[in-house]
Amino acid sequence: MKSRVEQLKGKLIVSCQALPHEPLHSSFIMGRMALAAKEGGALGIRANTREDIKEIKSQVDLPVIGIVKRDYEDSQVYITPTMKEIDELMEVKPEIIAVDATGAVRPGGLTLDDFYHQIRDKYPEQLLMADCSTVEEALHADELGFDFIGTTMVGYTPQSKNDKIEANDFEIIRKIVASAKNRVIAEGNINTPEKAKRVVELGVFSVVVGSIITRPQLITKSFAEALM
Repeated sequence: MKSRVEQLKGKLIVSCQALPHEPLHSSFIMGRMALAAKEGGALGIRANTREDIKEIKSQVDLPVIGIVKRDYEDSQVYITPTMKEIDELMEVKPEIIAVDATGAVRPGGLTLDDFYHQIRDKYPEQLLMADCSTVEEALHADELGFDFIGTTMVGYTPQSKNDKIEANDFEIIRKIVASAKNRVIAEGNINTPEKAKRVVELGVFSVVVGSIITRPQLITKSFAEALM
């Protein structure tokens, strides 16, 4: 599994996700989306839910970063928030499992540190990715031992709401890459080929691109608004 992940170095991972309220919500469609991404040159896929990942793996032989997005009333964390979601993902064995690694408390009052150790105790060989929103969160996740440090949540949390990942020539990414011992994956608002190329030049292991490739309603909106 780890050797398969090495093919992602310096390459593109495409996020193929559609939530229940979105027009393309369907495991079948996400499987075809992943196939289209592969044909376009993607060497990895990021996907949401056990069902979508199972379908995607039937269509493409590419490493998968798996997540489960689920809301809990007692927590703001929604990306793979509990062991329930981890167990679901392990049924389809994604090469990497990503979890929210922000400072928010998990459902049931669990801290990130406690949750991380729960996962490691049950699935010691599973590769883990930390979805972070600040440099401090990223470096904490790195110290904990996450295999990959992601910038997925930059701009999506109260502590990062005024931050933009591309600001000052990707200053957040440069700071994380300079200090982290583990590999960094750039994700979040990497919406042009030029940005993707730049973050790889800055030393990230790989780059995840999502909405600008796989959410046609958002792509269409940008064109429509330009003509208003």
